[in-house]
Amino acid sequence: MVQYNPKDWITFIFKFHKSDTFRQLLPMMFLIGIYSGAICYFEIHYFKLGETSPIKNISIMHTTVGFVLSLLLAYRTNTAYDRWWEGRKLWGSLVNNSRNLALKLTSILEHENDKNYFRKLIPSYASVLSKHLSNEEVSKMLFEGLDLEIDQTKHKPNQIAKMLFSKVNDLYKSNKITGDQLIIINSEIQSFTEVCGACERIKNTPIPYSYSAFIKKFIFFYIMTLPFSFVFSLGYYVIPVVVFIFYVLASLELIAEEIEDPFGGDENDLPTAKIASNIKKHVEEIL
Repeated sequence: MVQYNPKDWITFIFKFHKSDTFRQLLPMMFLIGIYSGAICYFEIHYFKLGETSPIKNISIMHTTVGFVLSLLLAYRTNTAYDRWWEGRKLWGSLVNNSRNLALKLTSILEHENDKNYFRKLIPSYASVLSKHLSNEEVSKMLFEGLDLEIDQTKHKPNQIAKMLFSKVNDLYKSNKITGDQLIIINSEIQSFTEVCGACERIKNTPIPYSYSAFIKKFIFFYIMTLPFSFVFSLGYYVIPVVVFIFYVLASLELIAEEIEDPFGGDENDLPTAKIASNIKKHVEEIL
């Protein structure tokens, strides 16, 4: 995730970060500039169209559908941001639940071996979940006094949750915790699985293909028809104008594509690995 100062306007305007859409769209902007110049040349010099040409009236279509396009893009970016923000809230709740579980266990448990087990296993859930959501392989994780081996063929976070439930159940059977304490601890561990399920719902349910494809086609045909009518009022200045309009519209779509899956490896995705590292730090401090 990109860290920045929102008040530093100079950096925003004149610095192009590697995640900036300008870099990604530059080849397409170059081609659209050539296309706009070709349309301008043919209309002015080859066909020699005048102000009375009906092609000039195409601008009426742009005025009409431009408003519709702006609404679609606004809805698209808002929907993508909602997915990103929901993912951040879920990981925030995972941080709080991990702390709460550690706080309760450090007050309930008396044996250092039991505390050490949870000190290692609770942060492991966040770490494994981060890799699970980003489709990374989870290798065998070894800790002092704890052998945690992940089966790559099975659901990885569920394996950690199962170990947590099993350990808590063993504590109850050995009379180290009471029935009431078992219920309290179980509810905290259950919240881990609920966070995992909600994150998987976001990741595995992308924006419907037909909706995303329609917006891309809409932008493409809107841009491709702009030079036909703008030539009469702008001449060859139509080239930078059309390129700029394409940059604005296409950038909104690219930004939405990037943040709609907040658990990937893009520059603006959630720093789940860093959050997992903070959970490890806080749990070790508590336990």
